Amino acid sequence: MPASPLLADRVFDWRQNRIARLAVLAFGIALSGGAAVAGDDLPSDADAIWTVRVENDSISTFPHGSDQNYTAGQQFGWTSGLNAVPDVVASVADSIWGDGGVRLGLGLTQQIYTPVDKVRAVPNPLDRPYAGYLAATGSLMHDGANARDLIALSLGVIGPLAQGERAQNGVHGLIRDAKAQGWSYQLPNEAAVEVFGQRTWRIPVGQMAGLESDALPALALGLGTVRDYAQAALVLRVGQGLDVDYGASRIRPGISGGDAFADRDAISWYGFVGVNGQAVARDAFLDGDLFTASAHVRRNPLVGEGEVGLAVIWRGMRLSYVQTWQTAEFRHQSPAYFSFGSVALSVRF
Repeated sequence: MPASPLLADRVFDWRQNRIARLAVLAFGIALSGGAAVAGDDLPSDADAIWTVRVENDSISTFPHGSDQNYTAGQQFGWTSGLNAVPDVVASVADSIWGDGGVRLGLGLTQQIYTPVDKVRAVPNPLDRPYAGYLAATGSLMHDGANARDLIALSLGVIGPLAQGERAQNGVHGLIRDAKAQGWSYQLPNEAAVEVFGQRTWRIPVGQMAGLESDALPALALGLGTVRDYAQAALVLRVGQGLDVDYGASRIRPGISGGDAFADRDAISWYGFVGVNGQAVARDAFLDGDLFTASAHVRRNPLVGEGEVGLAVIWRGMRLSYVQTWQTAEFRHQSPAYFSFGSVALSVRF
């Protein structure tokens, strides 16, 4: 059966822009090749790091909770010790970035997206579709004297196999909250593949009254069946022991400094503010399934975010909180901005 004109246009547009996006991603990864540093200049840091992260719009609106749009995200991750990687991995990293500190990362992520009105058995076609996302990610991280580079590959699924309905309504049942009624209209099962690259620079600004300050500009690119986007970000931090990491981390897309942090005898801490802008060519959670007709809305190509937060690092642990405000991701989104909180705990073993 021939594809509908709408589906044909969407597939054609994706194929038409695919080569351009591949070129942009390759350029971004090539950009990561500068600013190498000798491995001997980096602190010894052999312990692996385990991270648990929860993101939820109800965190920022407790006790009522908004429970809409990007309503929940859970992530569990492991990051290797510095240079505690196989020789072949170290050789690949050296060929891309030159000398420096290298880490491997593995993670499991689940995200849940819902419309505003979850009482309706048949969702509003102008509102965000129901969608669940579940993926495993492997990443390679490189630390230089003043920059952190990351490349990652995520493999997973969007649709009922991601268990979004079970996760959301299961929790709602436990807390005796109303269950969402429209999950039978969620996006269908689709393979989720994404390649991601990011560079973050760390630029000291100055010291005053025992406090340090720095700036963390960052560039990121993502390509795949999940989300095609380019991102520019800037985070400003004030605190003590800022060289311990590259900022607090979030589930992508978003401003993320990564899960790795150095171990220090003294307590390190910082407060921060940040902004980022995203140019989005495709978002599966808004555009719908790539090759079959499915629920979708009209995506906004430009999205902005602002954030504030606090991180504390002490005795091999890092605890962080980030509050994020996001502009509308699609036409007719209500309210016009969206807010959610992120809590993460990382522990060294």
